[in-house]
Amino acid sequence: MTPVAVSLARRAARLRRQIEEHNRRYYVLSEPSVSDAEYDRLFRELEQLERAHPELVVASSPTRRVGAAPQTHFAPVAHVLPMLSLENAFDRAEMKAFDARMSERLARTVIEYSAEPKIDGVAVSLLYRAGELARAATRGDGATGEDVTANVRTIRAVPLRLAAPAEAPPMLEVRGEVYMSKKGYAAFNAAAARRGEKTFANPRNATSGSLRQLDPAIAAARPLAFFCYGAEHVAAADDNAAAFPDVHTDVLAQLAAWGLPVCPHAAVVRGLDECLAYHRRMIEVRAELDYEIDGVVYKVNRIAWQRALGVRARSPRWSIAYKFAPEERTTVVKAVEFQVGRSGALTPVARLEPVVVGGVTVGNTSLHNMDEVRRKDVRVGDTVVVRRAGDVIPQVVRVIAEHRPKKTKKIATPRKCPVCGGKVVREEGEVAARCIESLRCPAQRKEAIRHFASRLAMDIDGVGEKLVDQLVAGGHVEDVSDLYALDEKTLAALERMGDKSARNLIAAIDRSRSVRLERFLYALGIREVGEAMAAALARRFGELERLMEADEEALTDVRDVGEVAASRLRAFFDDACNRKLIARLQANGVRVQKTEVTDEPGPLVGNTYVLTGTLSIPRGEAKKRLQALGAKVTGSVTSKTTALIAGEKAGSKLAQAQELGVEVLDEDAFATLTTRPSSAA
Repeated sequence: MTPVAVSLARRAARLRRQIEEHNRRYYVLSEPSVSDAEYDRLFRELEQLERAHPELVVASSPTRRVGAAPQTHFAPVAHVLPMLSLENAFDRAEMKAFDARMSERLARTVIEYSAEPKIDGVAVSLLYRAGELARAATRGDGATGEDVTANVRTIRAVPLRLAAPAEAPPMLEVRGEVYMSKKGYAAFNAAAARRGEKTFANPRNATSGSLRQLDPAIAAARPLAFFCYGAEHVAAADDNAAAFPDVHTDVLAQLAAWGLPVCPHAAVVRGLDECLAYHRRMIEVRAELDYEIDGVVYKVNRIAWQRALGVRARSPRWSIAYKFAPEERTTVVKAVEFQVGRSGALTPVARLEPVVVGGVTVGNTSLHNMDEVRRKDVRVGDTVVVRRAGDVIPQVVRVIAEHRPKKTKKIATPRKCPVCGGKVVREEGEVAARCIESLRCPAQRKEAIRHFASRLAMDIDGVGEKLVDQLVAGGHVEDVSDLYALDEKTLAALERMGDKSARNLIAAIDRSRSVRLERFLYALGIREVGEAMAAALARRFGELERLMEADEEALTDVRDVGEVAASRLRAFFDDACNRKLIARLQANGVRVQKTEVTDEPGPLVGNTYVLTGTLSIPRGEAKKRLQALGAKVTGSVTSKTTALIAGEKAGSKLAQAQELGVEVLDEDAFATLTTRPSSAA
């Protein structure tokens, strides 16, 4: 190299070191050492230098954070070690039971824990090789996630190269949470609203949507941040590698020294009383934090003890998330409207005087069905208590009767569909009243299309509510088979689409043309047929044609397919319109794969589960999902119980499971268990 070239290379290296050190001070230490203007000056100089001399560019340069081409899809990533869920505690008694269990199993009177706020974001895994960020992946189902490396590289808080990389293990897998700060979220939503673009309901949704952008440039424009909460896998190339800390809080300190941001509120606590005191302290400061938290995570601090305690199928025995109680606020029911679902069911939705609950403005909430409306005696004009269940789903808890004005309006089921004007009926034994116009009703047609394209069905990424509205309103899609006749020109002409989005959507549609039988069956939206039942039917019949010709006796022979479900299936396949729809799908290139026929009742055969607490779906539906996968569902917890599925307000069964050391699954873990039948264990 010439002296000039050497000088330029040294200057570029020095600029990169300076910028990364400023990033570390800003994002990790919260101690910025230069002004924004000075930082921008250094960054621009490096950009200009690399632009003029491309040979100086290195993969870990700060300027490479947005350098990847847009992706067409996210490749699957198998985690080196599973990304497990956490057991939840919802009150002092459950936290006490956890601490007692740790003390007993470790034969210690007082256990030392690490305590960290539970960041309400999206869990990711970062793989560093020789100190360089090599790959980033989402949690996914715990075993397999999605490769989001290009998007994570745009997050300034994530170092592309570790500080002192020579001191780090040759391969380091870091686990952490990507989130959006409250200020960043507010500014992002405000800017989107001014441009007439989609806004997000809360920071977590905004984070998830940003990480799944196919174009890294879009992700780079989002105010994403990151906290790491541990290193779950460390591999050394030889015996000379530096020893890794044997205490979790020391691991966090080491990660911070390598330039990875760690939550500043992480602490060491000893025993139950200090755990509870830390939990109270986090509740007190929660509103002051610039990021959303929904609880506290405690981990046995000594890693050797963690290994001794081991893990269950889906959660470590040595850790627990002590969740915050749902926040409640009062507001007024201004009106009640009825939404029409995919099956024609009319759902009453309360329009509320907007109120902030748990940091999110709630303006409407589902009242579920008319039985629920009557049970709670909700009327237009009532003052009600609103809660965000699990800090996510808003719900009306109760009416404050003493605040009821003299003139309120009782809620009645409409006689005609509010969308198409068709007749509304309520069949004997059913909770919901339904519009009987089926796909002649625009609302049902739109919902059927959205369901067909959803992730657990045909998985056509990009077919959202607004796009479906345009496709139906413009006459481009009459039924789901028309999705496969769309072209780029038609899509690009739609509002907020453009050429790139149109190409991406056509690619997603093409990828969905080859589909597993259980997905296709679920996508058809047959009443009573959920994901678990669709999987059971696919295993029994193996191919679509055999299933379409099966009589009710053969259908009811499938485990947990009752007479009602069999009747629905037979009626669906006997309908000439439905058969023509399937024929049109096949004519448009949809190929339904055959499934290996097996008499095995499912991947959960031999497992026993117990349900407790309030779930977001009816208890009977949860039971059917488990049984369709071969599981046994009982009413009491014993030492032979595989796991307890615990919803909100879980009571004595939860305490009993904890005493017996039975695995406890929250609703997220239950969803993973029942929607991925091929990999469930």
